[in-house]
Amino acid sequence: MARSIWSGVITFGLVSIPVKLYPATQDKDVSFHLLHRSDHSRIRFKRFCAAEDEEVPQDELIKAYEVSKEQYVEITDEDLEQLPLPAKHTIELSAFVKSAEIDPIYYEKSYYLEPEETGVKPYALLMKVLEQKKVIGVASVAIRNKESLCALRPLDSSLVLETLHYPDEIREREVSLSGVSVNERELAVAGTLVDALDEPFDPSKYHDHYREALLELIASKTEGREVVMPESEAEGAPVTDLMAALRASIEAARGRNAEASPSGSKPEPERERHAEHKDAPRHSASGKPAAKTARPRKKAAA
Repeated sequence: MARSIWSGVITFGLVSIPVKLYPATQDKDVSFHLLHRSDHSRIRFKRFCAAEDEEVPQDELIKAYEVSKEQYVEITDEDLEQLPLPAKHTIELSAFVKSAEIDPIYYEKSYYLEPEETGVKPYALLMKVLEQKKVIGVASVAIRNKESLCALRPLDSSLVLETLHYPDEIREREVSLSGVSVNERELAVAGTLVDALDEPFDPSKYHDHYREALLELIASKTEGREVVMPESEAEGAPVTDLMAALRASIEAARGRNAEASPSGSKPEPERERHAEHKDAPRHSASGKPAAKTARPRKKAAA
């Protein structure tokens, strides 16, 4: 378990739940060091004072904010500690909302909330009521000198805290679809492709192929083995016929489904057949459009 990075209480009305906060995720990026090309010696970055032309030790560094060109205001750790922020040690649930009301673009980072021994009962109560009502709690929390909007939600018999971006941290949308029209036939065929690829989400199916290939490259170079690179796939040509591209994608998806399923491929969805044959004229054996035959009229009753 990772080290706790925050401790405090969740306030739920007049109920207080002492908790600790732990990071829920970890980055597994492959990192590199820089070496000098001529002798392969390690390159290290030093804290350097340009005015005195010398390296500065860690204990001589201070924080400062630039208010204008080369004009700074010094900020000490004591200044930060004395900021009047209730969220430094308290997560006060101020509202409960449906999870669908928060767009995923607002989510930033996930943390596990673990109850202290004295808070197990109210912790379980809060988790159960969130599950029953199908809502998430909204609050604020100050972590590492930053106050963040956050959301509490239940996950596998525990509570997860998600820090959220503030609205002014979300960039303005720059994509405009005005003047672009999509007809019913295109929408139906695209829907067929979605149906062909529809499946339950299983995160264990997905892997970081770039990291795996990079680690294999490093291992090969370390062991002196020849590095064999797979043939790269040809870049796809620009799509000029949208419907043809959709149909080819559907056939490819069905082929993969047929290989994965012993029962064979899925039957053609009704709406694709309707999309393909809608408005299509009937033809005779000669290839010409067949004439409509008139139905015989019933004789009038005497």
